[in-house]
Amino acid sequence: MSQSNNDQSQQVQKQQQQQPGLVSSHVEYLKGAAESAIGNVMGLHAWTTTGEQDKAHAQSIMKAATENRDPSTAGYGKVEEVAGKLTGCEGMRKEGAASSSKPRSE
Repeated sequence: MSQSNNDQSQQVQKQQQQQPGLVSSHVEYLKGAAESAIGNVMGLHAWTTTGEQDKAHAQSIMKAATENRDPSTAGYGKVEEVAGKLTGCEGMRKEGAASSSKPRSE
């Protein structure tokens, strides 16, 4: 591998590491939703508050992660859309719909 290709590969890896994680932010959102629900059911205000804070943090990361994402090349299509509907994630539903309606270039 030439030095130029190696440098480009390292730059891509560095950019990917710096970008917020879309999957991890969805996991954090679901964790927050569960904490909030448990807090509501059990009457535990601290759990409800922590859950809502986790959800808000996850949403800000999701927004940052999707800011420069092109759904036609990086989306998961119908799977993402259905997962968004099931989890109540409007952004995921919209991105899935956008990526499933656009033709992919192979």
